[in-house]
Amino acid sequence: MSLLQRTLSLITDRLHTMPVLVLLPHSRCNCRCIMCDIWQGNGTLHELSSDDIDRHMDDIRRLGVQWVVLSGGEALMHKNIFVLCRTFRQEEIKVTILSTGLLLKKWASEIVAHCSEVIVSLDGSPALHDQIRNIPGAFDRLAEGVAAIKSVRASFRITARCVLQKANFHDLPNIIETARELGLDQVSFLSADVSSQAFNRAIPWDEDQVNTVALDAEEADTFREIMEEVIHTLERDFETGFIAETPDKLRRLITYYDALLGRTPFPSITCNAPWVSTVVEADGTVRPCFFHSPLGNIQDTSLEAILNSDKAIQFRKQLNVSTDPICQRCVCSLNIRPTTKI
Repeated sequence: MSLLQRTLSLITDRLHTMPVLVLLPHSRCNCRCIMCDIWQGNGTLHELSSDDIDRHMDDIRRLGVQWVVLSGGEALMHKNIFVLCRTFRQEEIKVTILSTGLLLKKWASEIVAHCSEVIVSLDGSPALHDQIRNIPGAFDRLAEGVAAIKSVRASFRITARCVLQKANFHDLPNIIETARELGLDQVSFLSADVSSQAFNRAIPWDEDQVNTVALDAEEADTFREIMEEVIHTLERDFETGFIAETPDKLRRLITYYDALLGRTPFPSITCNAPWVSTVVEADGTVRPCFFHSPLGNIQDTSLEAILNSDKAIQFRKQLNVSTDPICQRCVCSLNIRPTTKI
């Protein structure tokens, strides 16, 4: 899509193009992570079918979607996930799967054939990863899956994303080394979301739940020391991009936990997610991002009609990401400029 169309979306608050579509194709998860509640909804299954996607393909084309991110739940638990992947790849749309890693080995050949890349969750060195995932042998299955994909195509891109929180912040140097030993192409880091209603939280966490994941003051100070040591000793990994974030971006993780403690303001946010992307959940719910309220449902209305409804346009017009309390506490902002290549 043209530079003009991207610029018009940002200026007019009407989406003339939408480069990124995030789909949650399957509602269940095969891990029971301590910082996420998705698995607690495993008793109810929702899936986006190929028919659901086909009905909205004209909108997806008109909106110029260039990148589909399959998040979850665990997308690889979907009964026809590669039918969805093929549909997008036939449109020359980049397809990224976010995965726990438990099913990578089973679907290695299909992943290489029908996807562009995989982002796996990595929570620590082996024993700690299993502890946080609450799945015995989770790390070994992740390692086997990465190896299986790389055996099919060594150049296939597999990266890791790690949520740094109370249980694993101290393991930061080992997490980076573990990612290297796994043969991953990159590792990136996030703070833990402890304040929103995303990730299957009907109501926000209470203080006790927050305290099981967020850092206390002493831990935040220790985290700062560990972070500075990593920045000092692993300079080459920042230069090569093996660590996705810059040192300053990594330091923002500490600032976030300091802000939760009331010691500092939350780090400033630069985000245009509602103007360049949308999230469609497994039951069809459409959100401007993971954290804000729904705009509609694709089971009832076309995707483009939802995204350019009066409700959606007014939401974007009125949203000030620098002052909005949800945005201020966001742990995974997105900022795609008109000139950014997807």
